Amino acid sequence: MEFPNEVELIEVGPRDGLQNEPEPISVEQKKRLIRHLAEVGFSRIESTAFVHPKWVPQMADAEEIAAYCNELGFTQIALTPNERAIDRAIAMGVPQVAVFIGASTQFNQRNINRTTDESLAACAAVFEKARRHNMFVRAYISMAFSCPFQGEVTFEEVNHVCKRFVELGADEIDIGDTNGRANPRMVYERFSRLRDLYPTTTFVGHFHDTYHVALANVIAAMQAGVRKFDASVGGLGGCPYSPGATGNVATERLAYMLSSMGIATGIDDEKLKALVPFAQSLSTRL
Repeated sequence: MEFPNEVELIEVGPRDGLQNEPEPISVEQKKRLIRHLAEVGFSRIESTAFVHPKWVPQMADAEEIAAYCNELGFTQIALTPNERAIDRAIAMGVPQVAVFIGASTQFNQRNINRTTDESLAACAAVFEKARRHNMFVRAYISMAFSCPFQGEVTFEEVNHVCKRFVELGADEIDIGDTNGRANPRMVYERFSRLRDLYPTTTFVGHFHDTYHVALANVIAAMQAGVRKFDASVGGLGGCPYSPGATGNVATERLAYMLSSMGIATGIDDEKLKALVPFAQSLSTRL
């Protein structure tokens, strides 16, 4: 087995980690979390989501969080699922935005009441606005391995979305094991095929730890050539539209594994470890 000398860890705790929390988390608590994450050494942090508070109440403070992140010096990523969202991100000067589409049509229909193809058609306008404002676009493919509603998700379904994201000019494509049911063999084979088809595309691995194989899936993805991974401090997270899905792979566990293997991440492991109790105190789901 061959391993890279370094990988990038993208912290997604402030958005993906907190979005599903049922109890309100104050703006000041979120700012404290984000400030400490910046001090740990993350160069990119997924900060918030410009979504309607009716659907995701925890993200109702998106503008205030985005403004705070702009002051701290790291690069923030904000979720912008539609044109209204990208307009809000542009107004706040957010440098990187993310769109998401499920490879499973059943997931899309339950999540945003659209089929996968309808979602792909709608997101073209988001890409176009982002391009006009020189914004970096991260494109998530959710439910890229299995779906709680339809079961197995085929490679062809994933590639259908990936191909369109490549055509639209995504700067990176994030392949998500949203409900945490992938295994290392699936991960290696799926990423290998995608990288063969799109050799100039940057792929990111996004693994939830429902069955405690997320770290093994990271190893498999690295063997397939992936060098960027999402993680959430304290293992925070869980998709509100994926019943039973638990948190993202814990950043501190992933960072420890990589550093012990001699793979550089730029993260201060001791500062990160010290942050975990506070991060977990924000969750009622752990």
